[in-house]
Amino acid sequence: MVMYDSILARSFSRHEQKKLRYGAFVCCLLIALCFCTVLKPNLNPLPALKLQRSMGVKHQILALWETNSTQQVIKNMLEYPEINTNTTEEFENMTSQVAADSDDLQQNASTLTNPIASSSQAEEAKIEEVVTKNLEPLCNTMEAKTEFCEINKDVHVDAKSSSAFVVSSQIGNRSWSIRPYARKEDKTAMSHTRAWSVKPVIGDLEIPQCNRNHRVPAILFSNGGYTGNHFHEFTDVVIPLFITSRKYDGEVQFLISDIKPFWVTKYQAVLKGLSKYDIIDIDKEDVVHCFPSLTVGLKRHEKELSIDPSKHSYSMKDFREFLRNSFSLKKANAIRIKEGHQRKRPRLLIIPRKRTRSFTNTGEISKMARRLGFKVIVAEADIKLSKFAEVVNSCDVLMGVHGAGLTNILFLPENAVFIQILPIGGFEWLATNDFGEPSQDMNLKYLEYKISNEESTLIQQYPLDHAVFTDPYSIGKQGWEAFKSIFLEKQNVKLNVNRFRPTLLKALELLHQN
Repeated sequence: MVMYDSILARSFSRHEQKKLRYGAFVCCLLIALCFCTVLKPNLNPLPALKLQRSMGVKHQILALWETNSTQQVIKNMLEYPEINTNTTEEFENMTSQVAADSDDLQQNASTLTNPIASSSQAEEAKIEEVVTKNLEPLCNTMEAKTEFCEINKDVHVDAKSSSAFVVSSQIGNRSWSIRPYARKEDKTAMSHTRAWSVKPVIGDLEIPQCNRNHRVPAILFSNGGYTGNHFHEFTDVVIPLFITSRKYDGEVQFLISDIKPFWVTKYQAVLKGLSKYDIIDIDKEDVVHCFPSLTVGLKRHEKELSIDPSKHSYSMKDFREFLRNSFSLKKANAIRIKEGHQRKRPRLLIIPRKRTRSFTNTGEISKMARRLGFKVIVAEADIKLSKFAEVVNSCDVLMGVHGAGLTNILFLPENAVFIQILPIGGFEWLATNDFGEPSQDMNLKYLEYKISNEESTLIQQYPLDHAVFTDPYSIGKQGWEAFKSIFLEKQNVKLNVNRFRPTLLKALELLHQN
């Protein structure tokens, strides 16, 4: 600097030096003005960078925002009590690292997963709550036979609007419509089922205020569909209700839509076994009920009368044990017949059916069975369920024509024998899927007897060369009503006892193996 002053002093006079300083100052101002006016459009801050990283804590996602203007990391963690010291330390280390590497973040913005293009968002710091899947009302609409929503948050249930409101702003704005009866593929069944909506609360949206608060979770399901048919009551409602509610160990409230009082009476023992609380006829409620969580609809297996143990914590063995406890059934295992030491005769239950597909020669069948060594009981499944469950449970073999009454095999003891009689009409698929395969999951021994044309009373109504006998599937192609009117409603069975005798002998052989 001294050298510069001496050279300047020798080259210019004092007055000229003063002019040069003023000129230099003006030039600097001009350069600064040009810089600001010409280059300013190119000085906008870089886009904000949004980084999401799992912190390794259940249900928690950390949202990090980095902007060029502030070079700050802003954190927001979802409010869960599980946050611990390790998580906090990891977060602090992470934010320090991000701040130290901010220049690298700006230079490598194109390689980040979620760049935010809007420059307006870069001007302000934001806190984003990242909501994971399990924080939403998980509405499963992909199952073959059912739809259900599991809402693990506070819920307001308003029967007037057929809606369940989720009290949370973290769920998004999607809503669901659910008919809570577990046979969604059947339009007839679903037409008798009330639809319920699951609606998330968004922002300041008003919701019905609670009139009655409950401290336990709730399950909302329907008594519509085919309730009134014994088979459908179990496969569409009772077993799915067991699957859905058993985990609560009684601490759950049942809300029943489309309620049928006879069903509640019939299954009182089941309802009491699954819930410690009186059921609520939700359709008639004019107050808003609030619960800590809610399931709308019931879970079920695609197969009839079945539970998939790979998806649930229970199996059909557990369900049948639950039924034995609920109805106080005494017999856990079928009789074991020992050669030369037979003290008790095995009990054979014949379900005769009174209206359709009934046995027309029950007396003849009973007489033949007694000669083989059975003690025969003939009983219809139209008495009180608890009483009939005791009758079934006391027996070692159950036989009957395909129909809803065979659902009572659920009450048979372990290793009992089940004989399904197939009428004519191409019942093989129905028989196998409704009762054959499910019975084996119940640890029962399954036998099937297909009657001949001569054993069907349809032979009195149609000639043997009619399609009813030669091509029953052509009748089925005409629709369910045509099939039902002939093969289900017009047909009874007169068993040929000599032809049927080997089937009962096989049942005895199976009891020997117990």
